[in-house]
Amino acid sequence: MLLRTHHKHHAHVQFKKVDPLGDGLRDEIECEQCEAEAIKLEENITEDALTNFWDTVEKDIQKDPEWFNFADEDE
Repeated sequence: MLLRTHHKHHAHVQFKKVDPLGDGLRDEIECEQCEAEAIKLEENITEDALTNFWDTVEKDIQKDPEWFNFADEDE
């Protein structure tokens, strides 16, 4: 929204800040966050715990018979 104010010698143009969530998106987000399936982020997770988790995931994926390692491509 454009707001104009006039002074004696010049016009001052100022833009009103737009709320990106003002069209109802904020309400939708709040409703989704209350759903049972909502993803909850844990702030207390450590870097080591995250690394260990993804290392375990990668090892599990490598057991898949269709797993392809690009590092082995030149061999």
